[in-house]
Amino acid sequence: MKLLRNLFDKGHGHFSKGGRFERLYPLYEALDTFAFTPGKVTASGPHIRDAMDLKRMMMVVVYALVPTVLMAMYNTGYQANLVLAELGSAAATTWQGKTIIWLGIGFNPESILGNLVHGALYFFPVYILTLAVGGFWEVVFACVRKHEVNEGFLVTSLLFPLILPPAIPYWQVALGITFGVVIGKEVFGGVGMNILNPALCGRIFLFFAYPAEISGDKVWVAVDGYSRATPLAELADPAMQFSYSWMDAFFGFIPGSMGETSTLACLIGALILIATGVGSWRIMLSVLIGVTGLSLLFNLVGSSSNPMFAVTPLQHLVLGGLAFGLVYMATDPVSAAITFKGQYLYGLFIGFLVILVRVINPAFPEGIMLAIIFMNVFAPIIDRIYINANIKRRRARNVS
Repeated sequence: MKLLRNLFDKGHGHFSKGGRFERLYPLYEALDTFAFTPGKVTASGPHIRDAMDLKRMMMVVVYALVPTVLMAMYNTGYQANLVLAELGSAAATTWQGKTIIWLGIGFNPESILGNLVHGALYFFPVYILTLAVGGFWEVVFACVRKHEVNEGFLVTSLLFPLILPPAIPYWQVALGITFGVVIGKEVFGGVGMNILNPALCGRIFLFFAYPAEISGDKVWVAVDGYSRATPLAELADPAMQFSYSWMDAFFGFIPGSMGETSTLACLIGALILIATGVGSWRIMLSVLIGVTGLSLLFNLVGSSSNPMFAVTPLQHLVLGGLAFGLVYMATDPVSAAITFKGQYLYGLFIGFLVILVRVINPAFPEGIMLAIIFMNVFAPIIDRIYINANIKRRRARNVS
């Protein structure tokens, strides 16, 4: 580490003001602060001493995502190995499948290592491509604006692959993260200025621009030519029989986007975020209340033509991206409501909208993605309502 520190110190003059690579200083500074703690300190008071800064907050979110990432790799490989074990290794025509054969691991769905390795061959290329393309745009805008590269992209780059299907084309990954970073964040001024979640912006862009490739039956299981619907799609179609148990859905042994299938992994992440104060428990709780309340109401009303009316709150929680969205997306500190009372209303409306989209529009069985983005737009208005109300109360108190 001392050798690396000396290397950064020697290169500082080339990247600082007046150096040959002055324009690339944000890139140099980003690499330096990623490897080491920043050496800058506040020279004069008054100032607040706090162990939590943006870099540490982002790292806490990354740690909270580790169980979800591991489950994403395991389940992606597990779903593929289930099919390949049935069809035979000759069906493994992708480079990932050929690599598994070359490694001699085999397509045994009972093998934990085999599932992890197979799933990693799908997850990591998407993750690396997201880092490369998204990081490029981050550095470009930082150099143009002459400000630091923010650590917020570490979280965005990890969230984005987790909400994508395993069989997504790589060019769509690059296009999606470009839209999310540039249109969803940088055009607003960068980190802290964006009103929409960048990862969700990229996902929504791909969903509406390329619906067949992002939501078709062939994208959920990483086997060429194999088609399988998601559990929510099965529930929404009266002609299909639901083929998964509640426990399978809770642990995450179901087809879906790579990181959204395991409610258990999301709950572990939620405990980490709540314990560290990084994630808002108010938003998480209010989303659950909204989901439970409206789904129970639909259960009471019932429908002879729409089977989604009969889906219980517990089923909603473990299916689709609801658990992932309420833990990692709805609690985004930049795009979510920041006032305590506003967070309750913000989360409650997200919960309502999720169930409304899932039940009333069975052609689009998922709903958490649109619900969060929609409420991102209204979060500043919700905060303004409660801030103005507080100002009025304080004025009335001071007058009296």
